[in-house]
Amino acid sequence: MDIFVKKRIKAIKKGDQNAYADIVDLYKDKIYRLCYRMLGNRHEAEDVAQEAFIRAYVHIDTYNPKMKFSTWLYRIATNLAIDKIRKKKPDAYLDEEVSGTDGLTMYAQLSSHEASPEETIESLELRETVQEAIKKLPEKYRSVIVLKYIEDLSLQEISEILELPIGTVKTRLHRGREALRKHLGHL
Repeated sequence: MDIFVKKRIKAIKKGDQNAYADIVDLYKDKIYRLCYRMLGNRHEAEDVAQEAFIRAYVHIDTYNPKMKFSTWLYRIATNLAIDKIRKKKPDAYLDEEVSGTDGLTMYAQLSSHEASPEETIESLELRETVQEAIKKLPEKYRSVIVLKYIEDLSLQEISEILELPIGTVKTRLHRGREALRKHLGHL
């Protein structure tokens, strides 16, 4: 994939817009998912993802080919999402109780490999509860939690994306996990 991307980048720098469409197709789902996990709102995630691709295209000359293109693109998207978070007024706080989780119980695993309707609903509810908890994290913890556990990136990649030392990334991961653990302790 790296060779494909490098060839597309060279073509983009020569003015080939179709080459950029290939790049967008390759990364659009990952960038949208990252933005959604950070923002928790589909419309905002779409806007920020689109803005990330526009910025990457406009500033393609600043891309350093020694760096992975995906890391550069993730950095743009992450920074835009963080900017969006900072501009928003907080509408929830970590010490608030999550509504709709009273009496949430987990059923024992069934022998069937297919989830029962109840398990499917519970899984969706749990996922939504975790997403809401992630949305309530301060942006500096939210970004590392999403990049590590949702996007499954390495500490080194997160360090490069956020332009932070690995030690800071580890600290933020630890503190973010602790905040989530405290918030989701009732589960």
